[in-house]
Amino acid sequence: MAGRTKATLLGLLAAALFGAGAPLAKLLLPGAGPVLLAGLLYLGAGAGLLPLRSRQEAKLSRSDAPALLGVVLFGGVAGPALLLWGLARMSAVSASLLLNLEAPLTIALAVALFGEHLARLEILGALFIVFGGALLGVAPSQPSAAAAIAIALACACWAIDNNLTQKLSMKDPLQVVRIKSLAAGTVNLTLGVAAGAALPGPRVLAAALALGAVSYGASLVFHLKAQRALGAARQSALFATAPFVGALVAVPLLRERLGTLDLAAGTLMLAGVFALVRARHGHAHTHAPLEHEHLHLHDEHHQHQHQHPDPVSLSPHSHPHQHDPLTHEHPHVSDAHHRHKH
Repeated sequence: MAGRTKATLLGLLAAALFGAGAPLAKLLLPGAGPVLLAGLLYLGAGAGLLPLRSRQEAKLSRSDAPALLGVVLFGGVAGPALLLWGLARMSAVSASLLLNLEAPLTIALAVALFGEHLARLEILGALFIVFGGALLGVAPSQPSAAAAIAIALACACWAIDNNLTQKLSMKDPLQVVRIKSLAAGTVNLTLGVAAGAALPGPRVLAAALALGAVSYGASLVFHLKAQRALGAARQSALFATAPFVGALVAVPLLRERLGTLDLAAGTLMLAGVFALVRARHGHAHTHAPLEHEHLHLHDEHHQHQHQHPDPVSLSPHSHPHQHDPLTHEHPHVSDAHHRHKH
């Protein structure tokens, strides 16, 4: 339970850091185009993580390459560029609230394609978020639906990214985020320059790199650690609080107002997030034999023996290990150890 609580707090912190980044990024858009700014944000994220080192985490292997490539292309290249393009054409409040669509899209893919399971209350919560997003998409105050569609497509890209990241969540989070950030930043920066965008002045450049280090780099590491313990679907529910942080920051920072439609959509989405977070799931289940590698402690799911018993078995450590078949009952989520059928 302590591990689940810590993961929940990390998930909420990841959401807060990312959510606050949307209105701050809008301030930087006049000094750099969407694609160029996306590149700078991710380069800042990667550079900020370079000095850090992980302790005893499982390293990426060649078999992780396809998932990592998808994470870079969908989550690091396409998603941020679409978000910033839409953000330049609509209010930061509405754009931030539209980011709530990421949660139900992530959940839909997690359940349909990646073997996760949700209860009825969680499905109802996802529908509330979708309805709220639909309200914002048809808001008459927006100049066109193109901006809302761009942000919805960004959410779809991040939904794919979230589910692919779940497959990498057992590996070293710093290594995963460094590779994603530096690769995506390089690609977006190259595309922006090729399209004719010029590098911004020193102040905007420094601000973009600093914002990327916190709002993308630190946020992504916390997000990955939370996914490891909670699964993609439930962490996406926690991450759905990010848009509310962004909307609240936008009001004083950009002197924007929450309109009637924004409040109605936000209320629907908040009800959906509350339903997703409050839902509980537990039943008798059987673990199939499984072999993998990740950072772990010896708990009820890790009862294997070490070839040479030593004190390391009492602290977090990583090595390839096998899970024997096990049948028991306890509250659980669709993490790497609970992908059973229902």
